[in-house]
Amino acid sequence: QVQIAESGGDSVQAGGSLRLSCTISILDFRANTMGWFRQAPGKEREGVACLGQSERDPSYTDAVKGRFTISRHALNRTLVLQMNNLKPDDTAMYYCTPRCYFSPNHNKILARNPTWGQGTQVTVSI
Repeated sequence: QVQIAESGGDSVQAGGSLRLSCTISILDFRANTMGWFRQAPGKEREGVACLGQSERDPSYTDAVKGRFTISRHALNRTLVLQMNNLKPDDTAMYYCTPRCYFSPNHNKILARNPTWGQGTQVTVSI
C-alpha cells in the first residue's frame, strides 16, 4: 500500500516562496509519474504539476507556469514542488500522488487511481 506524507506548507505573503516536499513509499519510485494537486475551499481538486518518468518535460497547469517547479529525488523517494512568486490564488491544500498524467482532451493534469495523503496547507496573503 502506498503511503504519502506531504510537508512544507505555511502562511506567506504574496510574492514569497515555499518548498513543498512529499515522501512516497512506492515500489519503482522512478518508474511512476508523480504529481502535485491542490484543492482550495469550495473548489474541486486540480492538478498543478506532473513529472514524467523521463523528467524531461514536466506538465504544469497554466496558472503556475513559470513560478512552480516540480522535481524528484529518487534517493530518498521525495517529490518536491518549489513555489515562487506566490499569489493569493495559490492558497489551497496541496497533495501529491503517483500516476499523474496530462490529458489533452481535458487540457489538465489528472491522476489514475490517485492515493491522497493528509496534504499540506499553503496560505498566501496580500
